Amino acid sequence: MIYTIRHQTTYEYEDPVQFARCVLRLSPMQSEAQSVLASAVSVSPRPLTSEPGVGAFGEKTLTVVIDKPHTELVIRATSRVDVHATAIGGQTHSEPWEVLRALAFESRSLGPDGPATYLYPSQRTPITPSITDYARESFRPGQPIIAAAADLMTRIHRDFTYDPKATTVRTSAATAFEARHGVCQDFAHVMITGIRGLGLPVSYVSGYLRTVPPPGKPRLQGSDATHAWVSVWCGPDLGWLGFDPTNAVIVHDDHIVLAVGRDYSDVSPIDGIILSPGVQTLDVEVDVIPDGEPMPAPRPVAKKIGTKTTA
Repeated sequence: MIYTIRHQTTYEYEDPVQFARCVLRLSPMQSEAQSVLASAVSVSPRPLTSEPGVGAFGEKTLTVVIDKPHTELVIRATSRVDVHATAIGGQTHSEPWEVLRALAFESRSLGPDGPATYLYPSQRTPITPSITDYARESFRPGQPIIAAAADLMTRIHRDFTYDPKATTVRTSAATAFEARHGVCQDFAHVMITGIRGLGLPVSYVSGYLRTVPPPGKPRLQGSDATHAWVSVWCGPDLGWLGFDPTNAVIVHDDHIVLAVGRDYSDVSPIDGIILSPGVQTLDVEVDVIPDGEPMPAPRPVAKKIGTKTTA
């Protein structure tokens, strides 16, 4: 499946920003399951410097520095991606999870594709006994890894309520777990925390999800969003397989990968620092358009989010 992806982030500031340094992770990853046909990122106002790079987990980065006063920052990313992930067959055709746990700890690979990098707790996904116990209900003795991960994913989808007002980008996995409310980031962090608590390698994936408008309704411009899910190491033969607890689906051709890391902090699409007092408003528009579909109709003007900036 080939997609055109358009992602625009607009910041508006109450007072002029004198200086900004941002790290952008808005270029999709190249992998066996995904070919990047084209990718471009633009920033307005024009940066003083713009340095492409590669992050610690293999993600493409663009570090920009803006040294001129501005009251609006617009970041546009456009990509064309061919997703050709292999469909997972029956959920029993995988090794028992205990076997793969032993193999993961024996692995000598320290690269971003190796299991060792994703075995240990991170700041946002610390070992939490209550979440480990919750995950253990799915990872019964001798259970094949795919079946166990799919069961945990389905239980999170069933037991948790998607609620954008319940959490923030800084909410911990433990807090989201206790509340049983949150968004895709929270669901992914809870699943990661539980699986790592059992000694298994699992990563956080940032990207996009193809959405389908209601029957008879047009696809609205900018109405899609960034998404998050998890990838579980299923052994040297199967490799990394994606599980989406927000939607209770095993990842296939509807998910486009931007970056992979230990948790959200490693892969946030935009992070950095600005020097300015006052309030900022944020508006994000994302379009994920499969080949053959018409361009989306304009959406209603979005309500912007007000937040206090920090220096």
